Amino acid sequence: MRKPALLQALTVTAILCATPLAGALDLFGWKRDKNAGRSQATPAQESAADQELRSGEALETDGRLDAALKVFKGITKSGTLTVASAKAQFHIGHILERKGKYPEAFKEYSEYTSKYPNGTDFDAVIQAQFNIAKMFLGGKKSKVLGIPVSPSYGRAESMFTDIVKHAPFHRLAPMAQFNVGQAFEKQKKVPEAVAAYREVMSRYPGDPVAHDAQYQLGYVQFQETQTGSYNDQTRQQAKESFEEYMNRQPKSEKTAQARENIKALTSAEIKNTMEIAKFYDKTKNYKAAVVYYNEVIRSAPGGAESEHARQRIEQLKAIAGADVLKAGPEKAMSGDMAYARRRAQARVDVASRPDFNGPYIPLPPIADDGRPKMRTPGPIGPITEPPLPVTDPLQDPSMPRLRGDPLIPLQPLPPVPEPKSEPDPAKKPQ
Repeated sequence: MRKPALLQALTVTAILCATPLAGALDLFGWKRDKNAGRSQATPAQESAADQELRSGEALETDGRLDAALKVFKGITKSGTLTVASAKAQFHIGHILERKGKYPEAFKEYSEYTSKYPNGTDFDAVIQAQFNIAKMFLGGKKSKVLGIPVSPSYGRAESMFTDIVKHAPFHRLAPMAQFNVGQAFEKQKKVPEAVAAYREVMSRYPGDPVAHDAQYQLGYVQFQETQTGSYNDQTRQQAKESFEEYMNRQPKSEKTAQARENIKALTSAEIKNTMEIAKFYDKTKNYKAAVVYYNEVIRSAPGGAESEHARQRIEQLKAIAGADVLKAGPEKAMSGDMAYARRRAQARVDVASRPDFNGPYIPLPPIADDGRPKMRTPGPIGPITEPPLPVTDPLQDPSMPRLRGDPLIPLQPLPPVPEPKSEPDPAKKPQ
């Protein structure tokens, strides 16, 4: 019974012995620090790595990029934490960038931000990453087998997201987050773009790019209303975004454009309301048509649409009558009728309460509709209880008498005879 467990233990031991410790940790899914397997460099190792770094920089200066790249990669793989290793990692990304291998260069720069967040070239690395991502955002085409195919806005989005992840407090982080929204916008991903611009305003409210994000948020929503696949909520959100931008930046050069966009949105809303009113007018639902005509008058007072709506309301009054067009019940009731209806409804509401203990409320008679009626033996009405007694039942001789009643004496009952016990035949007399 113990043999399978022993074999399993020996198998695990063999794996751990055959695999380096770092690899064994990765094998079982345990996370480790990227610098956990790197030892602190001694002064001698620092000096040797520095000499290698200088030789690689000399090769790079002479234009021998491949040879320099090989030297720098050797320094980063030495397994020691030296100052030269961080410099070598920066040079690897720089050489790949010079060779036009921008995705590979960005990846090496990301390796630098992960391993050396306190490195002296951290700012230069973030700037280089930002420039590469900006190239893809500007329409630089991706290459498949060395052939440019199509603009990779998705790659730009992932690059800017990586910058914000590894350097959230860098001076370029707000603009990188804004460009995430730009990349989504170019991919026609409206909800994602809206979320990215709102992230700019929530994470970096004091940065000037937050105002641009506010305007761009309204612009994305405004563009969505132009495609036809929108609703009134999107139009209202666009108006609110532009109004918020105007409140924040009243003297900006984009304020005038924001005001024009609000006018366009309002005009589109009025046009849509007018189309609904005309639809109900055409189908002779005049009451609904008047409701939307009045909405046009309220939204655009003094405009051409408002004047047209007012004229059409007057025409409909002449056709159907003013009372028919009033909003409310189909038939107008007089004051007495309305009062009687309220009283009847109040009586029904009170009588339907579970704790109601008042008099019976008769139901209104049912109109004769000509159908045969159900035969009944007699009139059907509410069930009434018998009248309550007027005298004390204990003093009424006609009432049944109770045993032990002190007020009404009762005749004593005859005693109950006790059953006689018969002798047991099994027992014999002594």
